[in-house]
Amino acid sequence: MGWDDGNILQLVKDNALLPRPGEPLERALLQRIPAEAEVVMVGEASHGTDDFYRMRAEITKLLIRERGFNAVVVEADFPDAFRVNLYVRGMSEDKSADEALSNFERFPTWMWRNNVMLDFVDWLRRHNQGQEQGRACAFYGMDVYSLHSSAAHVVDFLQGADPDAAQRARSRYRCFDRFGADSMAYAYGVGVGGQPSCADAAVSTLREMLQKAGSYGERMDGAKGAELAFAAQCNAAVVKGAEMYYRNMFFGDELTWNLRDTHFLETVKAVREHLGRSAAQPPRLVLWAHNSHLGDASATDMGKHRGEINVGQLVRDHLGMRKAFNIGFTTHTGSVAAADEWDSPVQLKAVRKSLPASYEHLFHKAGMPEFALDMRGGPQDLRDALEGPRLERAIGVIYRPRTERQSHYFYASLPRQFDAVIHLDETEALTPLEATGRWETDWEAREDAPETYPTGY
Repeated sequence: MGWDDGNILQLVKDNALLPRPGEPLERALLQRIPAEAEVVMVGEASHGTDDFYRMRAEITKLLIRERGFNAVVVEADFPDAFRVNLYVRGMSEDKSADEALSNFERFPTWMWRNNVMLDFVDWLRRHNQGQEQGRACAFYGMDVYSLHSSAAHVVDFLQGADPDAAQRARSRYRCFDRFGADSMAYAYGVGVGGQPSCADAAVSTLREMLQKAGSYGERMDGAKGAELAFAAQCNAAVVKGAEMYYRNMFFGDELTWNLRDTHFLETVKAVREHLGRSAAQPPRLVLWAHNSHLGDASATDMGKHRGEINVGQLVRDHLGMRKAFNIGFTTHTGSVAAADEWDSPVQLKAVRKSLPASYEHLFHKAGMPEFALDMRGGPQDLRDALEGPRLERAIGVIYRPRTERQSHYFYASLPRQFDAVIHLDETEALTPLEATGRWETDWEAREDAPETYPTGY
């Protein structure tokens, strides 16, 4: 049948999950996540919205406490997140969550060094202190950017575990030294300048690590030793993934987006295998990343017109729909922590009201400040009505309101992209632990701008 917005809005209102007295929206949503789900993916429509981060953290706490989930895997560099992992599991000398998060120094620092993360890391440490060994919840990163840091961690680990292997790894990784410490110099040198790549060096070291990682873990003391051996394996995989990512950045045969998200999946598989050996329960993971990574790319412009895949799609394909569940977020307006350009200071920015042709605007017209929709278990009429495609907004670490339509919207079919979606009509920015001098002044200037300027179409 044909659907007009009036009919669609009525279906949304009739099927919305709402918070109730004594039952927050997160708990209502938990009841819709299948008991057999082994990987639950919880997204965000921006990298700088407090409400998304807090609700994602609360959903994750419920999954850990009540469903036995035993790892959180996030869109972050592995070495930086692994320091948090050691802290929350009582394996480090860090005295606070702030210290444990202090390795997050690379742009965009506010993604992980913010007030919500402080609270969550503190909660996870307290939770783990009450658990038996083997039932603690781990915290890992799955990103691919930390080429030099990960290489250094591989060599440092091998220096203590296998000095001969450390010498071989150090010798191989010297291939990267001629490009300096900036990974972009490698991307330019190999991708544009035609210099020889370091692919063989990265692959050879990873191959050796995979052959010996199990024996390293067995020779080292206790759970921490096994964690350090696993981290060395993952860091070697990051070097391989990062080398391929940067080599293909300019004129490469592979889409760097696809390389990055494929690495995400390989990390998820490695974490599941690792925890499956040592945990007292089957491995169950919560993934944190942007909607654009966790929503099924085949239901968006990304997959249909640009040939992009993402980890949400790959996890569904790998595990099957019964064992994977993904949750997306939308918002109509508010504020966000974001930058104007890559490596520029974080600012407090006003989020423009959503475009009329978007899912966000449709949900705004429903007149509910916060609600969720069960796309998998809800009625077929609801899925049909929301099939679209419609515009959907995505704000990353950069937000450009002046070109918002071109920069931040794409077409998607929401019911096929996500198993559930949470709409928060007005949202607030994350609070970075280190705000810049432009934080408040930029917000005041934007608040005074006329509502109709700029149009952004």
